[in-house]
Amino acid sequence: MPPNPYQLLAQRLDSLPNGFPPSPDGLDIKLLERLFTPQEAELASQLRLTFESSRQIAEHTGGDPKEVRDMLKSMAKRGLINAGRVEGGLGYGLLPFVVGIYEMQVESLDADLAQLFEQYYQQSFGHILKIEPAVHRVIPVGESVQIDMEIRPYESAADIVNNAKAWGVVDCICRKQKALLGDPCEHPVEVCMMLNQKPGAFDQSSHIRALSLDEALGTLQIAAEAGLVHSVSNDQRGSSYICNCCTCSCGILRGISELGIANAVAHSAFVNTVEEDLCIACEDCLEYCQFDALSMDFTAQVDQLRCVGCGVCVQTCPENALILVRRPEGEVTPIPQSKSDWMQQRAAARGIDIQEVL
Repeated sequence: MPPNPYQLLAQRLDSLPNGFPPSPDGLDIKLLERLFTPQEAELASQLRLTFESSRQIAEHTGGDPKEVRDMLKSMAKRGLINAGRVEGGLGYGLLPFVVGIYEMQVESLDADLAQLFEQYYQQSFGHILKIEPAVHRVIPVGESVQIDMEIRPYESAADIVNNAKAWGVVDCICRKQKALLGDPCEHPVEVCMMLNQKPGAFDQSSHIRALSLDEALGTLQIAAEAGLVHSVSNDQRGSSYICNCCTCSCGILRGISELGIANAVAHSAFVNTVEEDLCIACEDCLEYCQFDALSMDFTAQVDQLRCVGCGVCVQTCPENALILVRRPEGEVTPIPQSKSDWMQQRAAARGIDIQEVL
């Protein structure tokens, strides 16, 4: 019997630093069957993270160059593989399942796929969230940090937005998925922000709504006012998106609230503190903390282990009794310098050889 192309692709995706753990009920295979044809799965299972031209891919897979090119273009258009410029034209590469393939299905997501992913999430997704370095890290709402405190560019959502050259926004696939399951979230949906260093990068996109810088900063403010937590990729360079997350819908933050995985997201370098002489015990902050890090005992109390340093509650305090301060250096997990560093560290934590997929 020839090997099952979906099994080959599942194994290939799980060999990436992000991971794609198998499900005891075969839900990982069913997800791939829903998205790829058998021929596409076989071809994708032979791709690498490094971009290659369609001709190079045809040469090492033994496929017909035109058929391979057409198949690669179709998969890239549907968000199943990555695409980018290489010498002489367009190149293609493997895309992780999360963050990657799944998030790119926001336009095509329906109730069946939403239910299938939820079943996979409950069975297997937690394995991804337990590994460090985490996929995402939290960055605080800017106004929640002391004015005179140094904030590094990769620690500030506003700085990350300001340093981009193009901005866009799409619907949050996590909230769309929960709504399709009949459990809609009350938070705004169109707040997943895309960033690029190429001016006008989203102007011709069919699924990303292009924004101006002012509109992007406004979207960030809308998310903050809705009590959403800013999350980005867990490295210091090249942030290409800002997720505005909640524990009721976000696949990453639900790892904390539903799966009990405390390190599902990397905490920011800050932690909440209380000015006890200003706190009037109004309890307004309690309902805004999504991580059960606040309690009340005459004044607000902070559980520093639970606090992720998002600063959402800080904005809600009418007496300005809450503020973020920098955690002691020994309590801050170093952030990988680059995506490459993140992949190397993650691969080492999983005991896999990243050179096999680069």
